[in-house]
Amino acid sequence: MTTAKSDQYFDLDSVPLTHGSPVDTSGPRIPLYTEEYAADPHKVYREMRSRFGSLAPVELSPGIPATLVIGYHTAVRILHDPEHFPADPRVWQRDIPSDCPVLPMMEYRPNPLRTVGQDRTRYRSAAVAAIGGVDMHEMHSIIEKISVSLINSFCRDGYCDVVGQYASPLIFATLNAMLGCPPELGHRAAQGLAAMFDTVDAAAGNAAQADALLELARLKRVHPGDDITSRLVQHGVHLSDEEVRQQLALLYGAGTEPPQNLITNTLLLMLTDERFAANVLDGSLSTHDALDEVLFNDPPLANYCISYPRQPMLIDGIWLPAHQPVMISMSACNNDPAVNTGTLAQNRSHLAFSVGPHSCPARSVALLVVQDAIDQLLDAIPEMRLAVPRAELCWRPGPFHRALVSLPVVFPASAPIVSGGGS
Repeated sequence: MTTAKSDQYFDLDSVPLTHGSPVDTSGPRIPLYTEEYAADPHKVYREMRSRFGSLAPVELSPGIPATLVIGYHTAVRILHDPEHFPADPRVWQRDIPSDCPVLPMMEYRPNPLRTVGQDRTRYRSAAVAAIGGVDMHEMHSIIEKISVSLINSFCRDGYCDVVGQYASPLIFATLNAMLGCPPELGHRAAQGLAAMFDTVDAAAGNAAQADALLELARLKRVHPGDDITSRLVQHGVHLSDEEVRQQLALLYGAGTEPPQNLITNTLLLMLTDERFAANVLDGSLSTHDALDEVLFNDPPLANYCISYPRQPMLIDGIWLPAHQPVMISMSACNNDPAVNTGTLAQNRSHLAFSVGPHSCPARSVALLVVQDAIDQLLDAIPEMRLAVPRAELCWRPGPFHRALVSLPVVFPASAPIVSGGGS
């Protein structure tokens, strides 16, 4: 197997079977930032598993080594052991260049994902309370209103790109509504975060989202409302504006790209897999079933949940050096033959939302938004089909996400929807 690295080819067989040491991170590694990896990551995971077992030596961007956890049980062990595998990267990032393209996705931030101990407890309590205040019933109405407006913008055309014309703007508008964020500030934040996920102009993207979200924090300090940002500002742990900004950055990162990609990845499955495509109208297999399957096989956040061991750790016969990134591949672990039997409906043992102390507190809200978005689109345009062969679709490169560049579909042109649920 060969994987492109710059203008050269990378030979997986050149990576030693035994890798890692308590002090050394040099040696050949499998790059996760190439177009070839993005096109077929599951092939790479299978070959990694065959050669390395549960832990594989990877490169997140040129010169940035990490260990990728591809064994389910090993991942669960690590995720439940924050004492030995803390998420604080500050020692690691001392030696990382400021222009490193993956640094904005990995660097220290005062939020529950990148802190430990009392700091993490403080930040997570504020985030859980702020998200817990979301009115789930009201969210149905918000999503319906947004989706109807978007569908009406292209239903007469008989064609749309689901990524650019539906999933992305719907998630953007829905998250802004939950956060109480004016569209202009939200647009700046979303563009910056997209650059960070793609690891292209990531430093500029990081700065853009930081400026926009600090403005939002200050705005809600003066003009609070019934929204997540205001609940963060008003929480009893007394977050500063900068701390509120950091919580918002985490919420935007988790609340834009992953849900958008979950919508498109699920629709792709439903439109191309005969088990779903033949049953969109009769409902024998539901959107919920498709979501379960995608969260196992193609989770939108494929690789993340990064930790930095405080000391050298010997795991599954492999040395993990101190203070070097250990990244969980939710995608590879979910597809570990040790746990994936092929029967996925109603099976929610996947790691798509992590487990343990860093499990996602917004899981219920995210699934509601994604399922409603898909159902609204398919209810309005049930005869939708893929506009190009599946093999011609392109996936965005990057070590973290599983994201389509576009999802073009065609359908019989129809009149705009007058009200939710009909046309």
